[in-house]
Amino acid sequence: MSSAGFSAFVCLFFAGCFCCSKAMPPKLIQETFNNRPVIGILTQIVSDDVMKPFGSTYIPASYVKYIESGGSRVMPIRLTHTTDEYENIFRQINGLLLIGGAADLETSDFARVAKIFYRLALKANDAGDFFPIWGTCMGMQQLTVLVAGENLLTNTTAENIALPLNLTAEASTSKMFEGFPSEFMKVLTQEPLTGNFHHYGVTVKTFQENEKLQSFFSILSTNVAENGAHFVSTIEGKRYPFYGTQWHPEVNRFQWDRKRNFPHSAHAVQLSSLLAQFFVEEGRRSLHQFDNPEEEASSLIYNYTPVYAANFTGYEQLYFF
Repeated sequence: MSSAGFSAFVCLFFAGCFCCSKAMPPKLIQETFNNRPVIGILTQIVSDDVMKPFGSTYIPASYVKYIESGGSRVMPIRLTHTTDEYENIFRQINGLLLIGGAADLETSDFARVAKIFYRLALKANDAGDFFPIWGTCMGMQQLTVLVAGENLLTNTTAENIALPLNLTAEASTSKMFEGFPSEFMKVLTQEPLTGNFHHYGVTVKTFQENEKLQSFFSILSTNVAENGAHFVSTIEGKRYPFYGTQWHPEVNRFQWDRKRNFPHSAHAVQLSSLLAQFFVEEGRRSLHQFDNPEEEASSLIYNYTPVYAANFTGYEQLYFF
């Protein structure tokens, strides 16, 4: 090949490379995910006399199974640690679940510990350290108290009743419902898929009149209580990955008391599955971890044995601490 021919070949070669490089899509920056998430569940205070012989705090096994079904492991969090110990636990877990139950939302140990984690989560998320929190029933009520700085609950009794959701316009653009099929979103408004077992809640009017709540949370759904009160039933943080349901998604698959109106239809099971997966996926975005595998193993729920409780409570199984 002549020098002129070789030069032409080189020019064509590099021109081809340049064209190919222009045609190839840019390399995507992948977000790092944690495929071994651990969600902390804050233990609840025992208030029923029939349960007191077993321990001072507890976690219904339905919540544990719910989180595990989403692909996470569970760490029970006691109410007796120091603030330093809770800060260490926060660095180990990838999300927090505040469960239902009965406790004073301002003065109890449950409220005190929830406030510690809430403040840690605010600070972490502000610094780009992703950490989600979910509140179910009383757990959602606790979140509203923490955000508002006061207890705004009133009588919104919806006891032992399954309800469809009255979705707001914000539900269609929410993170919580983002992965739901469009047809299933319609089902949510038509079928009684959400189990309600509460006496108190935040009314829509109270929520809308409170600047702190309104600026922090979006209302995704509402419902009407037995006394006609219009209450907030599903919320999502606008800036922070904090979520709440006044209803119980875990009961759809993991509680079976015949006296309770637990939704068990195929769609009810699907709803529970979708939400468990959603929250665990949020947990996967947290890169917190234990210092070593031994410490991790000793902290998980597997070290405890649940008690059969269907003969004296509405739960099949309870973990006591």
